[in-house]
Amino acid sequence: MGGAPIYQRCLVGGTFDRLHAGHRLLLSAAQRAAHHVEIHVTSDAMAEQKSHAIQSFETRRDVLLDWIEAHAIHRATVHELEDVSGPAPTHPTADCIVATPETRGQCETINVEREANGLAPLVIIEVDHLNDMTGDIISSSRIRNGHIDAEGHPWFSSAWLGCTLRMHPRAEPELKTPMGELFEGPEHMPEVAMTAALETLSLSETMLVAVGDVTVATLLDVGVVPELAFIDGQTKRTALEEDAQVDTSAFGQVLHATNPAGVLTPSLHNAITEAMASDLSTVVVVDGEEDLAPLFVHLLAPVHAVVLYGQPGKGVVVQSSRLATKQRCRRLLELFEVL
Repeated sequence: MGGAPIYQRCLVGGTFDRLHAGHRLLLSAAQRAAHHVEIHVTSDAMAEQKSHAIQSFETRRDVLLDWIEAHAIHRATVHELEDVSGPAPTHPTADCIVATPETRGQCETINVEREANGLAPLVIIEVDHLNDMTGDIISSSRIRNGHIDAEGHPWFSSAWLGCTLRMHPRAEPELKTPMGELFEGPEHMPEVAMTAALETLSLSETMLVAVGDVTVATLLDVGVVPELAFIDGQTKRTALEEDAQVDTSAFGQVLHATNPAGVLTPSLHNAITEAMASDLSTVVVVDGEEDLAPLFVHLLAPVHAVVLYGQPGKGVVVQSSRLATKQRCRRLLELFEVL
């Protein structure tokens, strides 16, 4: 649709979690169609019915307002949506509504209600889904599941598949800087730091990933079995005595991967991919070192995943797999050498 807007007021409704390219396409269509755009964003209560990993209403609203301001759209407003139809069935000044192929039916139902209320039906502007480079739909759920970023690009580059990635000296300084929150505690009592870290997490809503033998053993000691764990039989690069090794019987499945120090291998990638697809708690026993595993984990995990690993002499670091973490990991991997 080109030229000046031909409608007065366009309604747009949705969750708008992790504002992405598909959302922007909908909003742009509404902007082109009408002189004023009303964006109705689902409430926290409605969003919770879809997923506990959806951002808060305040966050989703603020991101939308920032996008509106950045694009100098002075004729758009943002409102809270308390039910499926919102104000559309009784809105006296709205004359069009934006729909996707799945929401068109709901819009048609709204028009039936409007006619029953003595109002003219809304013109339905249907906007096709935006697909990513693989042909799949760009959606908030796929972003939450960790498959793509907000532009529809995969977090894990196809150029890395089947390749060993070797750490480059340019990446080393940043890798030494923890990208998470450190919980301190005495080294001889790792449960102190671990308990403090766990108190900040809602375990029922978190995919817990533990990296390192001491971290995994400490979690098991406090009665928590992580969904995914990585061990290599070492601590501080010294082999553990047999009686100090992690008891893997607590896990639903045991996978094995080969991953020498300073690299990330297809073997490790395959093990993580298999674990992520499983409903069983999984421990990956690494022949080599698991220190760099979080880089792969964050790129393959859903956004509600949290990675725990120990920092010798200091405590335990908690890293969320939020989008900013994924972006940093992808940028770091882009510095690695592809072998």
